Amino acid sequence: MVQSQGALRRLKQRSQFLKAARGNRAGRPAFGLQAIAADEAIPGVGFTVTKKIGNSPERNRIKRRLRAAVTMCASDFVSGHDYVLVGRREALSEPFARLVKDVSHAIAKVHTAKPSSARPGATSASGDRNSRP
Repeated sequence: MVQSQGALRRLKQRSQFLKAARGNRAGRPAFGLQAIAADEAIPGVGFTVTKKIGNSPERNRIKRRLRAAVTMCASDFVSGHDYVLVGRREALSEPFARLVKDVSHAIAKVHTAKPSSARPGATSASGDRNSRP
């Protein structure tokens, strides 16, 4: 269930990020975490920061801090899952120890959360929020 230190693969393709967006979520002040079961045994991790957050040096600094925190928590990731961290501006000012702790707690939360279809506001199979079964 738990991988050894450093045994993570990077998510690089847009389809991998979109698939993770359909999974379980956990929010923290500095980032949001999305996770979904994957076909590969080694956990995959991707990082994204929207252009709304700031200019490219700020966005890159956020991603560097998140990558370092993920490296510190590599043993917490569950094999057979893909994770996406969506960076927020608070990642720049949050103490690094707190960032590492939040990553660890968010990983635990996405694996104890209810299935994504149970989220409020989730659309039904027909795609209509107001349709009745």
